[in-house]
Amino acid sequence: MIYINTPMVAPYWALLERELLRTQNQAVEAFFHHYFDERGYLLCVPRWGGNDGPDDAAENLLNWTLLHALGGADRVLDLYKLGWEGHLRQYTEAKTLDVPFARDGMYYKEFPVMFDWFHHSEAFSPFYLQALSDPFDRIYQQRTRRYAGFYMNEDPQAQNYDPQHKIIRSMFNGSRGPLLRPATGVDWAGDPIEVEGRFSPLHGERTYAEMITHFQDYNDVVGDNPLNLCVTTLTLNAYMLAHESKYREWTLEYIDAWLERTAANGGIIPTNVGLDGVIGSAAGGRWFGGVYGWGFSVIVPQTGAVAHRTYWHVRGLYGFGNALLLTGDQKYVDCWRGVLDQFNANARQIEGRLLYPHSYGDYFGQADWMNFQPTPFDSGALELYTWSMDDRDLARVADDPWVRYLNGQNPAHPVQALQAALDELRHKMELMHADPTTPDTRLSDDMNHINPATTDALIQLMLGGIPTGRSGCPLHCRLRYFDPERQRAGLPEDVGALVEKLSAEEVVVTLVNLSPLYERTITIQGGAYAEHQLQSVEVNGKVTRLGTTHFTLTLAPGCGSQLTINTQRYANQPTVAFPWSPR
Repeated sequence: MIYINTPMVAPYWALLERELLRTQNQAVEAFFHHYFDERGYLLCVPRWGGNDGPDDAAENLLNWTLLHALGGADRVLDLYKLGWEGHLRQYTEAKTLDVPFARDGMYYKEFPVMFDWFHHSEAFSPFYLQALSDPFDRIYQQRTRRYAGFYMNEDPQAQNYDPQHKIIRSMFNGSRGPLLRPATGVDWAGDPIEVEGRFSPLHGERTYAEMITHFQDYNDVVGDNPLNLCVTTLTLNAYMLAHESKYREWTLEYIDAWLERTAANGGIIPTNVGLDGVIGSAAGGRWFGGVYGWGFSVIVPQTGAVAHRTYWHVRGLYGFGNALLLTGDQKYVDCWRGVLDQFNANARQIEGRLLYPHSYGDYFGQADWMNFQPTPFDSGALELYTWSMDDRDLARVADDPWVRYLNGQNPAHPVQALQAALDELRHKMELMHADPTTPDTRLSDDMNHINPATTDALIQLMLGGIPTGRSGCPLHCRLRYFDPERQRAGLPEDVGALVEKLSAEEVVVTLVNLSPLYERTITIQGGAYAEHQLQSVEVNGKVTRLGTTHFTLTLAPGCGSQLTINTQRYANQPTVAFPWSPR
């Protein structure tokens, strides 16, 4: 046991950190009582669709499970569970009239009947991260395995996967299987709804007709789309429960198939693969086809302007991170780096400026690079850097305030980021109290921006990690903390943590106990899922050899110190078990 008894004047960042945790606990309670009833049902008009559907309803619980795993109150986890159970019931009961596959319920077997993984990922982000705090919950484990089974053909009603061609058979998929016809505007927008004077759709539509028009070109869903790489977070979570090999094998089989297609397509991930396994065959031979694909450009109904919506990559790229967690193999990171490099290698001088393409398509009549911007295409650049810790990738994010701080160039960042998060939380509560809507004039996404779980700065500063947002990804970080005395995840009461430096081999973190009265004991783990091996730790000049996934130390009252932890990244199979649990 390491004992730290070096007095430390309470750092301002630590006081802000603890205040941000404390006030979020209170804000979550207030938000829940404002927007949910006693059953956990959201007080809104439940609808189907990509505008204001079930995924948006679930987003009102976004990051609550993560907040608890950081050290938030147990009440936060309790309210999430009440809201999640209510959400599953509410949207199982909710039915459509005009959308054929949701007429018997928008959810079936506690999962969306069929939709795309841009939206599925948003809905299930809080559920995935429940495993950080509550991995042993029986119902959670049952659901995780059931959901994974929808994509491993374990459910006869959900034959989403073709093992011969290693494809998910449609971009629209779920608990009732794949949609094997072109999608319609109604499939995406849901049943007719009164808009003007009653609702304010956040996409800016003024009428239901404009809602349909918004989605009128969202047709090419048959066949596989790399957005379906998001499915692998389901199977990864199932694997991390008990290391059942079938989940790992399926996950890597599917991701490796996309690596092979990328290589066959010249290093750029194709965005349509037909039911025959041929690139582009379900989109007229266009490798860049498919909804949200590289060539997906549409007309905005309100303005008539062209909008390039190549959105697949902001979700799907996490599939490569999932494979990295399972294997430690940097080939998955190399794949995404190669895609970015391919795009940026096709920069052009246009009207005297060097511009970079951000999409590729034939919207203007000829297949070519499109959507030229003054900045390089850098989707997932921060993830890429933290996964690789390679100087090639550092250059892409060198101006990021957090990265500059980690490299010793922005010492004011922790205080500034935490102050900004507290101000954001204050603003959210101000908006909640001023909200004039009533349950019958409220859509499910109206209050998404008011959700008080404000965790991005805490993930970066406490854990050395990437904010999870609503991307449906696991938590990628260098350290995680547990309270061994209370036998739960998160920082113990009164403890502050600040990751000050990251490299491929080291993490430098300062821990402090703000209590002037009581000792605090903390367990430190390598990575969110014990994927990193901790080789040694240096405290006050003394090096302790470890060779484990975690270690425990005690902080005397009012004491703290800087720790330098030597790590071997991605050395272990990821697990959601707690450090003291059998593995």
